[in-house]
Amino acid sequence: MLLVVGVYLVAGNLSGGGAGGGSKTLAKGAVPAAYQPLVLKWGNLCPAINPALLAAQLYQESGFNPRAQSAAAAQGIAQFIPGTWATHGIDGDGDGDRDVWDPKDAIPSAASYDCSLAKYVKDVPGNPTENMLASYNAGAYAVIKYGGVPPYEETRNYVERITTLAESFAAPTTRVDPSEQAAGAIAYAQDKLGTPYLWGGNGTADQGGRFDCSGLTKAAYESVGIKLPRVANDQYNAGPHPGRDELLPGDLVFFSDDLTNSRAIRHVGIYVGGGYMINAPYTGAVIRFDPIDTPDYFGATRVTEDGAKALPSAV
Repeated sequence: MLLVVGVYLVAGNLSGGGAGGGSKTLAKGAVPAAYQPLVLKWGNLCPAINPALLAAQLYQESGFNPRAQSAAAAQGIAQFIPGTWATHGIDGDGDGDRDVWDPKDAIPSAASYDCSLAKYVKDVPGNPTENMLASYNAGAYAVIKYGGVPPYEETRNYVERITTLAESFAAPTTRVDPSEQAAGAIAYAQDKLGTPYLWGGNGTADQGGRFDCSGLTKAAYESVGIKLPRVANDQYNAGPHPGRDELLPGDLVFFSDDLTNSRAIRHVGIYVGGGYMINAPYTGAVIRFDPIDTPDYFGATRVTEDGAKALPSAV
């Protein structure tokens, strides 16, 4: 109970700060190491984009899967449809071909396409990045016609989703605001202490109320009205990433055998302060407190409602 009250006191003391934004630097491991140099280079191709925004688009489109293919025939890590690729695909690595399945071509092509759209609507009033994203979703003609982001619900949701998601790929440049729902999530997890672990467990009655690691964190935040993805490596993108010395109770803390790639995250817990988390560790154990300062500590996420809503339903 003291811990829960303390979270509210911390949140109240810090609530006046801004979350910051506009960072050109990627958060640690947010983009798989194989693609990070490409995203950093091509994410600065024009003023309308930045590396975090480009990363958010790639994650939204394919989850950084270079072999992704949709039912609509969209292909590769950037999910180009063949007609768009034929017009806008470029030879990003200079090897003499344009291969939609090769991230060294597809990532530069995604950035180039963004910048081409931005150029089409450069004289339209409003935010250039939002106008570019709206053009990506609804076409440049619609943006020009309406003098900015058109009044289409799908397009406005897309613009909001990508700009919000970009915050989870950018390294924070200022203090990250605390989550108002953190105390409730901790209280939920505390109530489950001693519950046996179950692989794939979501805490349902037919599972005896048991959880695995991401099942517990998902249920804890769902209890306060925030819906997280089911798996840990997607939960990492549900908000900005405070540093180790900036952790607050309620932050999700992540662990991986590959500290360069958030897609390789294999474990998550809820930080409670003092270097400890509540987590569902492994088969044969129970939900318990464990230290977070281990060699496989990857990083943390301060869950936000907007950040969780921005995540794609499947990647």
